[in-house]
Amino acid sequence: MEPLHRVTAQTVDVLALMLQSPEPLWGLQIVKTLGRPSGTVYPILERLERQGWIRSSWAEHSEVQERRRRLYEFTADGADAARELCRAQGRL
Repeated sequence: MEPLHRVTAQTVDVLALMLQSPEPLWGLQIVKTLGRPSGTVYPILERLERQGWIRSSWAEHSEVQERRRRLYEFTADGADAARELCRAQGRL
C-alpha cells in the first residue's frame, strides 16, 4: 500500500464515509451521500484503489437493480491508514 501524497478534504470525506459503512459502498451511493460531483469522487476512488487503500468488485444486477454496481471496500491496511488519517483530520 502506498501512502497518499495528496490529501484533500474530498478525499477525507470519502474515507470517513467508507469507514462508517459496515458493508461495501457503490460509487453512486458515495456521490449522492456526500453531495459531491461524480467527477470528484470517482477519481478519488480510482486513486485510492491504485494505491492499495481500497479494492473494488462488481455486484451482479438483480431483479431490483437493473445495472451492475461497482462496490468499493477497504483493504485491511487501507482501513487502518484511513482511520489514522481521519483521526488526524478530526473526522473520527
